[in-house]
Amino acid sequence: MSHVLSAVAWPYTNGPRHIGHVAGFGVPSDVFSRYMRMAGHDVLMVSGTDEHGTPILVLAEEEGVTPQQLVDKYNAVIAQDLTDLGLSYDLFTRTTTRNHYAVVQELFRQVHANGYMIEQTTKGAISPSTGRTLPDRYIEGTCPICSFPEARGDQCDNCGNQLDADELINPRSKINGETPEFIETQHFFLDLPALADALGEWLDGREASGTWRPNVIKFSKNLLKDVRPRAMTRDIDWGIPIPLEGWEDNPTKRLYVWFDAVVGYLSASIEWARRLGPGQEDRWREWWNDPGAVSYYFQGKDNITFHSQIWPAELLGYAGKGDKGGEPGTYGVLNLPTEVVASEFMTLEGKQFSTSRKHVIYVQDIVARYGPDPIRYFICAAGPENQDADFSWAEFVQRNNSELVAGWGNLVNRTAAMIAKSFGEIPRSYAVEPVDEELLATVRGAFATVGASLERHRQKAALAEVMRVVGEANAYVSRTEPFKLKGDHQRERLATVLHTLVQAVSDINTLISPFLPHAANRVHAVLGGEGEFMPMPRLDMVSDLDDDARAYPVITGEYSGTPRWESRPVVPGTPIAKPTGVFTKLDPDQVVEDERARLADPATPDPAHSA
Repeated sequence: MSHVLSAVAWPYTNGPRHIGHVAGFGVPSDVFSRYMRMAGHDVLMVSGTDEHGTPILVLAEEEGVTPQQLVDKYNAVIAQDLTDLGLSYDLFTRTTTRNHYAVVQELFRQVHANGYMIEQTTKGAISPSTGRTLPDRYIEGTCPICSFPEARGDQCDNCGNQLDADELINPRSKINGETPEFIETQHFFLDLPALADALGEWLDGREASGTWRPNVIKFSKNLLKDVRPRAMTRDIDWGIPIPLEGWEDNPTKRLYVWFDAVVGYLSASIEWARRLGPGQEDRWREWWNDPGAVSYYFQGKDNITFHSQIWPAELLGYAGKGDKGGEPGTYGVLNLPTEVVASEFMTLEGKQFSTSRKHVIYVQDIVARYGPDPIRYFICAAGPENQDADFSWAEFVQRNNSELVAGWGNLVNRTAAMIAKSFGEIPRSYAVEPVDEELLATVRGAFATVGASLERHRQKAALAEVMRVVGEANAYVSRTEPFKLKGDHQRERLATVLHTLVQAVSDINTLISPFLPHAANRVHAVLGGEGEFMPMPRLDMVSDLDDDARAYPVITGEYSGTPRWESRPVVPGTPIAKPTGVFTKLDPDQVVEDERARLADPATPDPAHSA
């Protein structure tokens, strides 16, 4: 057993999450984490809501609330969304906790003490009409390197290069379109050039491992070709104070939201350990200080820079492993990412998701209308794992009806129905024939095949193999025709066929459970199982560990009851009742018509928002 950190991207608290978001960070990380627990590893899955930065200020002003009120609102919404999807976090917290502030400031202080946080004069953007600071990401213009017309003031999403806002050609404010004014201001910069050799050595090792997705390792190594110091503070009053004398009380200087957000993986791990109780406070070190532990960071491809360059650079600087040397802080030498698992983008009916244009499907809406299983299945079977993917309502319905309902659901239902009708309980097996052993061998063999794909983040291939085995089990029914085995002289053969079939269905349910945990619990009940087969997350209200006056929701759970990744013999004599459907067939015409109408006319009533 090894310690496995599942570090899941932190959703930003500027609104509910849509399915494009969770296709990148949410469902893939949960499938992996659930499988790794089943394989016997000690998994720590952490994340939370990212709550600082200028976009929060802008939106809070639009809604007429304080920044804290805004993030409180959307933190609760997002936590509920992810719980409803069944994402099995050990801790999903937030970046406005006192614990997070303390961990972030500790990292900043030690990186600074080791010489990798340097003070420089730079140019900051000011809105001429309001006098307020404009953040880099709210400035748009033409990239001076590749001429992309919609480059941001911090980075060009087309060529991936880091930029400064004043380098843009024809810069303009994304808020009101005006041309910003640039003034001199003091900031701290992460000295990436002094950490470049250490970053390069680490990336060379990751490339040699052969485990990273080719596009991710290539993009990450390209970032080192033009490495330069990167600003880690901002002119803003909403964020974590700079923990240095002369700076901490400055009301207009704060740490850059991306500096503090990536530290969240560590701070959430520390908060999780602290919440375990006395004597457990250092448990987080098992995942962060042990060189044998592994860590996987899940996000969309637009965040690769921060996870394969900025966060590793902060960790190296904290440990004093750059050109300037230095000593580790109180947290010790912290593990670098084992792999950055970055998904591509998902579009919606051929167009980019856009909350401003209402071209969007929110998680809460699709779960309210169809439950979590169909969308989890779609993301795993057709999501943006290694190339951009499109979500269409027609394909969503088709996959639900032909694969979940007609394929897997039908196999479960007819197996249980035949057993209930003929025996009322799981029958024992008598003389096993080659056709029976062939099916059982196929199913047993899938544990190694599917598991190997899941370990390598090949979830599409893993699910395709599971569904291939479902097809083999359905073919077995056609070959053996148990519905024709009648009379006392065929009773033992019928029992053997149905025993073989229910064993296959039980094992397939184990194979598919990381993808569809909710459905796995229902199938478990259909097969006479008691209790919860796949443990589910829960939403708890907790007090801030360092401020009893503050309370907030966290996602957590008890996952020690997770079943092992192996075949478990079914128990003859287990009662089986006449089943009800595991999945719901959707009306293709009605669903597609209704959902496309919602996209075309956002005013169309939505049951998830009507209460």
